[in-house]
Amino acid sequence: MTDRPLIAITLGDPSGVGPEVVAKALANPALHEAARLFVIGALEPMQAAVAQTGTGAQVRAITAPADAASTASTIDVLEVADAPTSGFPTGELSTTSAQASHAWVETAARLAIDGAIDAISTAPVNKSAWRSAGIDDTGHQEVFKRLTGSSYVATMLVSGQLRCMHLSTHLSLSDACAYVTREHVLRAIRVTHQHFTRWGFQRPRIGVAALNPHGSDGGLIGTTEQDEIAPAIADALSEGIDARGPVPADSIFNQGIEGLHDVIVVMYHDQGHIPIKVHGFEESVSVNLGLPFLRTSVDHGTAFDIAGQNRAQATSMVEAIKLAIALATGRSISSG
Repeated sequence: MTDRPLIAITLGDPSGVGPEVVAKALANPALHEAARLFVIGALEPMQAAVAQTGTGAQVRAITAPADAASTASTIDVLEVADAPTSGFPTGELSTTSAQASHAWVETAARLAIDGAIDAISTAPVNKSAWRSAGIDDTGHQEVFKRLTGSSYVATMLVSGQLRCMHLSTHLSLSDACAYVTREHVLRAIRVTHQHFTRWGFQRPRIGVAALNPHGSDGGLIGTTEQDEIAPAIADALSEGIDARGPVPADSIFNQGIEGLHDVIVVMYHDQGHIPIKVHGFEESVSVNLGLPFLRTSVDHGTAFDIAGQNRAQATSMVEAIKLAIALATGRSISSG
C-alpha cells in the first residue's frame, strides 16, 4: 500500500445530500494530507454543492484516478462515459439520478478490482430510485458482490471504539433468527478475524453476542446459544481465533465501548444498528467485509427532505474517509 492511498469517493444520488456532504468533507485539509482523494460523479452537481456550501473549492475534471491532485481547494471529478451528467432534480426521486449513481458505483468497483485505487468511500444512494429505474441491484453491497463474485459480503458498523459486524442485515426478524446457525456464525467469525488481521490487529478479540435475552439463561429462554452460537465459538477457538461468548446483548456493547472487544459479531440488523446509532449517530460508518477491496460508507440516507438546503452534516462522510485511510495505511488521523 502506498504511503498516501488513492481513495475514490462516489457522489451518491445527486438528487440527495451526497454532493453536499462530499463538498463539505473535501474541504478538510487533513484528509488530503493523509490521502489522495477524488470523486466519481459529475461536474454539475459537484459545482452546485460547492456553491451551496460556500467552500470555495475549484471543481476540476480528470480523466484517470492518477490525475487526482487532492487539495482542500480543488475537487477532482472523474465523470463516467455513458452515465448522465446533468438533469438531476433536487430533493426528489429521479431515475436519471439513479442511473448515474449506479454507474458511478460500478465504476468505483471496477477500479478497485483492477487495483487502480486503494479504497472506496461512498455517499448514499437511494434504493427506491434504483428500483424505479429498473436496476436489479438493491444497493451498494449487491453491486460489489456481483462484480467481484464474492460469495459472502457482510456489513460492519463503526462508531468510535464500538464495532458491530452483522451476521445478517436485511432479513425479517423471524428470518434473521432462523439464520443464526453454527455454520453461519462460524463463517462470520472467520471473515471478521481475516479482515481485522489484514488491517493490522495481531490477535483480534471478537465478542459474539447472544440472540436470546440473558443469553437464554442456560436454555430456559431458547436454545440457539447452546445449539448454534456456542459450538461455532468453540470451532473458532480450535482454529486459533480469539472468539468470546455468547455474551448477552444487554452487556456486550458496553464491553465493546470499554475496549474489551475489538469487534462484536451481532446476530441481526437492529441488534447492531441500535447501539451504534445511540452511541454515536453522526459518527457512524459502514464497512463491508468479504470483498477483495476496501469500502467504507456513510451510515445515513439520501435525505431528500433537506437536499439543497445546506443543512446536511458531513460528519459521517468525514469519518468514512478517515476510516478508509486508517484501514488502508494502518494509521489513524485527526481531522479536527
